[in-house]
Amino acid sequence: MTYTPHDYQQYASDFIEEHPVAAVLLQMGLGKTIITLTAVHNLLFDSFEVRKVLVIAPLRVARDTWPIEIDKWDHLQLLRASVAVGNTTDRISAFKRKADLYIINRENVQWLIEESALPFDFDMVVVDELSSFKNHRSKRFRALMKRRPRVSRIVGLTGTPASNGLIDLWAQFKLLDKGVRLGRFIGAYRDAYFSPDKRNGQIVFSYKVAPGAEERIYRAIEDITISMKAQDHIRMPELVSTEYRVTLSDEERMVYERLRKDLVLDSSGGQVTAANAASLSGKLLQLANGAVYTDEGTTIVLHDRKLDALEDLIEAANGQSVLVAYWFKHDLSRITARLEKLGVLFSPLDSSESIRVWNEGNLPVGLIHPASAGHGLNLQGGGNCLIWFGLTWSLELYQQTVARLWRQGQQSETVVVQHLITEQTIDERIMRVLSGKALTQEALIEAVKAELDGGLR
Repeated sequence: MTYTPHDYQQYASDFIEEHPVAAVLLQMGLGKTIITLTAVHNLLFDSFEVRKVLVIAPLRVARDTWPIEIDKWDHLQLLRASVAVGNTTDRISAFKRKADLYIINRENVQWLIEESALPFDFDMVVVDELSSFKNHRSKRFRALMKRRPRVSRIVGLTGTPASNGLIDLWAQFKLLDKGVRLGRFIGAYRDAYFSPDKRNGQIVFSYKVAPGAEERIYRAIEDITISMKAQDHIRMPELVSTEYRVTLSDEERMVYERLRKDLVLDSSGGQVTAANAASLSGKLLQLANGAVYTDEGTTIVLHDRKLDALEDLIEAANGQSVLVAYWFKHDLSRITARLEKLGVLFSPLDSSESIRVWNEGNLPVGLIHPASAGHGLNLQGGGNCLIWFGLTWSLELYQQTVARLWRQGQQSETVVVQHLITEQTIDERIMRVLSGKALTQEALIEAVKAELDGGLR
C-alpha cells in the first residue's frame, strides 16, 4: 500500500529525524507507528545516521502491530524486522537474526540487558508507550537506564504521559534526556515543582503541583516534545459515552455497605477482608461487578445485575459486534458462562488469530482486558461499540482501551462507549475520578501541542 502522509504525520516524522531525543505525544488514532517507522527508515537508508534499532512495546503490540505496519506499506519494504517475543530460545534466535529493527516486549527489557548475555549495540531505541516507564523503581526502567548512555537516539511514544498527574513525567523524561530537563533525581523534581499534599507527620503520601509549576514543567520539556490531538488533525468519528445503570436490591446493598464500613464481609462461602484502602477499593469494585474473591481464593457470587445488563445490551446490538472490557478473572468467568448459556459466539482477544477474526467482523463479542489489550492494537475493523463491564482507576488504560475503536480507520461515523454502573457504589466515584484526571492530561497535551505551518488535511 502506498503511504501518503497527512501533514501532521510528515511533521512528526521530520521531528523524530531532526531530534536525537524526542518525546512524541500523539493521541490515539494518529498513526504513531507508521510515523515512527517512516523516520526510522529514513535514518537507516537515507541519512545513514543509525544502523540498528530496538523497539520496546507492549507484548501484543510488539508481536502484531509493528510487524503488520512494516508489511503493509510499500516504502518500508527495505526494512528488515525481527520480533523477539516468546520463550528464551525464540528471543535469542530473533536477536541473532540479521535485521535493521528488533522488536521486544517491555516485560523482557531486563532479561535482554541483564540476563541474556546478548550485546546491547543499538544506536537507536524507540519506546512505544513511554508511560510504561513512569515508575523509576521498576526493573525495566533501571535496566534500560544502564544502557541509555550508549544510545545516540531515543524516541518516546505515548498518548497519555501524565495519566496520574505530572509527577509521572520525571521518570519518562529522565529516560529520554538522562535528567537534563527535569533533573537527575526524583527528589529534586518534587522539590522544584511540587508541594506535599496528603501526609501523616513526616510521611508524605502524595504531592500536588506548586503554583506556577505546571507551566515551568512544560517550558522545560517543550524543545524535545511535540503533542497532537486527534481532533485537530483528522476527522474522527463521533464519540458517544453513556452510562447504563443497575440497582442493587436492599439485601445486596446491605452486603455492600457492610464491607465498605467494616472492611469485613462474612459469608457462608468464606471471609473477605480489606486491610487497607487500596485492597478495599478492589473488593468494592468486585462487589459492584457482582462477585468477590475470598481470602482463600474462592469466589462468592453476590448478584448478576451487570450480567443481566450486558445481556440486554448485546441483544440490543442486534447482531452488531461489541467489545466487552472486564477487569477481574471472575468477571471473565461469569461473562463467559452467560455468553455460553445465550449461545453467543465470543472469544477473548488474546491472540493474533482472535484479533484477525474480530477485525474481519466475524466475532459477535470480543472480550478484552485493558492491561493486556489497551495499547496499540487496531480493533476498529470489527465494530464500533465498547461496553465496560468493570471499570479501572487508570486513565491511561481507560483511554487506550477506548482508542482501540475510536481511532483513524474506524468506518462507522459513531463510536459508542457504554459503562455498566452499579448505582451508589465505587463505580460512580471512578467515573468522577477519571474525568478529574483527564483535566490534567488535557492541560499537558494542550501545553506542548505542535504548531504546524500551513493548513492541515
